[in-house]
Amino acid sequence: MSKRPRRNHSPLFKAKVALDAIKGEKTLAELAKLHDVHPNQIVDWKNQLLDRAASVFGAESAPQPAIDLKELHAKIGQLALENDFLFRRAHQGRHAERKAMIDRNHALPIKRQAKLVGISRGNVYYLPRGASQADQRLMKRIDAINLAHPFAGSRMLRDMLNREGFEVGRRHVATLMQRMGIEALYRKPNTSKRHPTHKVYPYLLRGLKIERANQVWATDITYIPMACGWVYLCAIVDWASRRVLAHRVSISMDASFCVEALEEAFSKYGRPEIFNTDQGSQFTSEEFTEALKTRGVQISMDGRGAWRDNIFVERFWRSIKYEEIYLHAYDSVAQAKAGIARYIDFYNVRRPHSSLDKRTPEEFYFATLPAMKEVA
Repeated sequence: MSKRPRRNHSPLFKAKVALDAIKGEKTLAELAKLHDVHPNQIVDWKNQLLDRAASVFGAESAPQPAIDLKELHAKIGQLALENDFLFRRAHQGRHAERKAMIDRNHALPIKRQAKLVGISRGNVYYLPRGASQADQRLMKRIDAINLAHPFAGSRMLRDMLNREGFEVGRRHVATLMQRMGIEALYRKPNTSKRHPTHKVYPYLLRGLKIERANQVWATDITYIPMACGWVYLCAIVDWASRRVLAHRVSISMDASFCVEALEEAFSKYGRPEIFNTDQGSQFTSEEFTEALKTRGVQISMDGRGAWRDNIFVERFWRSIKYEEIYLHAYDSVAQAKAGIARYIDFYNVRRPHSSLDKRTPEEFYFATLPAMKEVA
């Protein structure tokens, strides 16, 4: 079988595709099909455009310092030590993380970059296949079963899917679960390694009585199936009232859209005393945690695999998926955003909750704000 020739895309083409991704009007699967480019490549170009956007407006030039050979030699020694440190740290990351370090537009040759991060040159150019229609149907069903039975692992899901007529093996189910960012929730030993640069905070809600608005906020990300591809939803939820304070829909699962939702919640509703998340990389990132720490908010994080630690967000996911998402096959990102926004307005304003004495989240939220102000 002949190899597909390597394609060199023009900067103009890359910019056009990256801008389409930033607009967020189409899923990655739709953009990949439209432009005949792999979804991972689109994400790379989008991130490169965002990282270098400021350079378009120029930078202030600084005067050149006089050359000091002694200082220069000291700097070379320092850089050698720092390079050795970074080399060792890079090799501690997972394969996908090391591959993400490769910059195709850097002056350093790809071959040398690959050697420095400890992966083969062939892996740099390898582009995995996008999700097929059959896989998308499987993922949609896996998501529904996971909501109903969050304890089901890949083996149980395989058996349940086989009984429903899906011909699929355990390993393929496990691969799709990993792609969707879900796993069986049960108590198990913590065998995962923390990211070397991300701090994980303790869980602060155990035994805490939460009964007023803005006492505790929580957040999470969930997978939203569509007719072609999928998107991700991040929601900021007030713990006591169950009110959704802000949300964002994104075609890629990075930290930026989570920070956008957080900043919107801050601008509209002030700040909570405690903010609870899981240990996902989006929430342990410096960008997200700094937004909380600069406002004096205490950070709380769930135990790994302890889904009950963030139970009210999990209950909201169940509600929105069974009452909105599974009833509509969204054809576009814009349609998904509109449908989700419409349901959240209904959930906040018109949907009574038995746990809130048959009041809506909005009624409970604003009724308990005076109590919060008196305590403050």
